[in-house]
Amino acid sequence: MTSIGILGAGRVGTNLARALAAAGHHVTVGLREDEKASTPPAEGGVIRYADHATTALTTDVVINATPGDSALERLTALRPELEDKILIDVSNATIDAADGLPGDLCYPGNSLAEQLQAALPGTRIVKTLNTMLFPVMTAPAALATPPTAYLSGNDEQAKKTVTALLSDLGWKHDWIEDLGDIATARAAEAMILTVPHVLRRNGFTPFAISLTR
Repeated sequence: MTSIGILGAGRVGTNLARALAAAGHHVTVGLREDEKASTPPAEGGVIRYADHATTALTTDVVINATPGDSALERLTALRPELEDKILIDVSNATIDAADGLPGDLCYPGNSLAEQLQAALPGTRIVKTLNTMLFPVMTAPAALATPPTAYLSGNDEQAKKTVTALLSDLGWKHDWIEDLGDIATARAAEAMILTVPHVLRRNGFTPFAISLTR
């Protein structure tokens, strides 16, 4: 059982909060001043609410589910609270196209995860779950073909902790692909540029960008 803080109360954060609480973890959702606690109660679990700083300070593992294009500034402001924590980054830092879907990367030739690791040297950053629509994050077995959750991070123990949490969300061991250190996150983050083209043709039907063998 892990104490987990989730920064972001949108569809991604809400979905993760309910699933992790139902799996028995202590979950706190971090709200901005303009956000309301709208997450429905989790089956078999309790979800608490706090501001971002309190959420980061009082939990052991923190998930960044805030918009990727503003996450670096937001999380850098939480450097003291995130010291010695595992930070799971599931966001994508993109610039919107005219139709509101991702059109380009905020950090071409780099990645948000790398930027976060450089800005938060005392925090163990792990990138994962950013290559799929949000329902797949907590229900990977719902897809007809096994999906892939990619992992990037410098700290091996942190990646083991994240792998265990993914297992609690229904991810089988052979569906998780460890790409290597945090620099490999730029490859996973670049995959987001495939997503808007798929969405324009097929709508928001759940899918993941997966590795098949």
